[in-house]
Amino acid sequence: MSYTQILYHIVLRTKNSIPAITPVHSRQLYTYIWGIIRNKKGRLYRINGMEDHIHLVSDLHPTLSLADYVKDIKVASSLWMKRSGLFSFFEGWAEGYCALTYAYNQKDIVIEYVKNQQEHHKRETFQEEIIRIFAEMGMEVDGRFL
Repeated sequence: MSYTQILYHIVLRTKNSIPAITPVHSRQLYTYIWGIIRNKKGRLYRINGMEDHIHLVSDLHPTLSLADYVKDIKVASSLWMKRSGLFSFFEGWAEGYCALTYAYNQKDIVIEYVKNQQEHHKRETFQEEIIRIFAEMGMEVDGRFL
């Protein structure tokens, strides 16, 4: 049996940053993604977002790679969003993604950050947010992600 303790903060943005995740239907999307994660034997601690991106705080089963995990979430949720008819402007997810790791003793801080996205984005755009997060992590931002 394998044991891991890796907490991921994953950010997915819509293709071309189109504001396609309608707030009135976002909860249905989040519930659907939660089901994907459960089926992959992962645990979703928090999901939230804005019209052009979502944040997930999750772990993943030790038999999965991060790339496959994110790909599975993006493919399944994209198909569902297009078929549901609830997200008429949704063209797909952007090619890349952001995945950051945190220690489990930082879990509550990351969860609170994701929980408060609507308030947070009254003060900071998505681009400003990513640039700041990457700077805090000591990373450089690849402009293609923005």
